[in-house]
Amino acid sequence: MIFVDEKYYASEVIKCKDGSNSFTKDRLNDDFCDCIDGTDEPGTAACPAGKFYCRNMGSMPKFLFSSRVNDDICDCCDGSDEYDSNVNCPNTCVMGGEFSYQTTRRYGSRKKHLHRIGGKDANMDDSAQRLQGLKILVLVQVVLIIIFLVSRKLYRRSRSKRRHLR
Repeated sequence: MIFVDEKYYASEVIKCKDGSNSFTKDRLNDDFCDCIDGTDEPGTAACPAGKFYCRNMGSMPKFLFSSRVNDDICDCCDGSDEYDSNVNCPNTCVMGGEFSYQTTRRYGSRKKHLHRIGGKDANMDDSAQRLQGLKILVLVQVVLIIIFLVSRKLYRRSRSKRRHLR
């Protein structure tokens, strides 16, 4: 496997980037998180704070949060993030990632994935979208309460004027 930091991983004993530990080259990508920052697992989803490296040969390489690895969604255009899942991701890197395929695939799989795991592993985008929805809901509730209070006050005022006119 070729990494962005090839020189960093070239020595026999590799130090974690955060300085917390060191590990031998044979423990690189062994599906066990030796470094807190995930330095030793750039090609697996073993570390929760780690990143997965997509080579994307024929396209731009990128990093994914390790929570997006083996989640039945093809995030890497070469399909390398789904090495141990039920999904067979075609290599679309040469075709420029074929955005329409990825979009269609992502939404269908994401819904199934969130249903399967109960929404516990929702990504930050989903959380931000939910938060935005909650903000709007609270704003609507506040507006409705204000409308109710204003209408109640106007009703009492008109009722009070009627009493004085009699």
